[in-house]
Amino acid sequence: MKAKAVSELRPETIEMRKAFCDTLMEMAEKNRDIVVLDGDLMGAMGTKPFAQMYPEQTLDCGIQEANMVGVAAGLSAAGKIPFVHSFGPFITRRACDQIFMSGAYAKLNVKLVGSDPGITAQINGGTHMPFEDMGIMRGIPQMTIIEPTDVTMLKSVLKQMADSYGMYYMRLVRKSCIKVYEDGSEFEIGKSVMLREGSDVTIIASGYCTAEALKAADLLEKKGISAAVVNMFTWKPIDEEAIKSAADRTGAVVTAENHNVINGLGSAVSEVLVKNTPVPMEMIGVQDQFGEVGNLDYLAERFELKAEHIAEAAVKVIKRKEK
Repeated sequence: MKAKAVSELRPETIEMRKAFCDTLMEMAEKNRDIVVLDGDLMGAMGTKPFAQMYPEQTLDCGIQEANMVGVAAGLSAAGKIPFVHSFGPFITRRACDQIFMSGAYAKLNVKLVGSDPGITAQINGGTHMPFEDMGIMRGIPQMTIIEPTDVTMLKSVLKQMADSYGMYYMRLVRKSCIKVYEDGSEFEIGKSVMLREGSDVTIIASGYCTAEALKAADLLEKKGISAAVVNMFTWKPIDEEAIKSAADRTGAVVTAENHNVINGLGSAVSEVLVKNTPVPMEMIGVQDQFGEVGNLDYLAERFELKAEHIAEAAVKVIKRKEK
């Protein structure tokens, strides 16, 4: 079924980590080459049921992420399909050279999963709060990077990752998130989803900020502003045609991401615009800061990632367009 948004945003009924584990088990039943590696976080990530069902396809490598990626590279070279998990900052920062050299440079088939993206790390605080993970991975040649929006998208994207050869990085919420898509919706990696049509401004959003972007569009509608909302869940390769089309149609763009605006989604979108269709643009995201301890609502306010902030940026960029 083509991707279709729910009529009303609501919390998911299951946590994303459970959907992650259930989907992996479903795939592993059909393909015994699928293996799961973890850095001593199987309890946190909810993958213990996978280990119990498929012990010979599971490796807990302990808190040694660089070694874990090296093991995954070896398994890939031997024909396996490794899914490798740790918290977002650990899998990207601690193992960056192994990802680059042992995985990407060697043209292997490793699926990297970093959990608790951005402010969703919440009370784990700044040490565990990746605002730079997608930027790090974006700079590695041939790396596909993805941020699934909800459980429905996660299930679809995971299966595509398993079936496609190459290096992937996916940042994944462990616990609850907002349901954006109807069950059964299907997605294509590298292609964005138009969630809402609009004529005055386009909001291009990812992950946590997708639901906030839809709320922002509702706020803007009350002001007589028509806002399109695009869910750009693949950051690389990015959907250039969708970005150019949005710029042509509305003449103003706002990006919204749960990530540093430096080398993040806003940077990726601006690179497309400046080469093709330069238009006024604003970036909602973390403004070159470190994370901190707090609950999700506090952090969204602290780093200005809420619907109100997106709506304010939209009003600002429309004024720039009018000038």
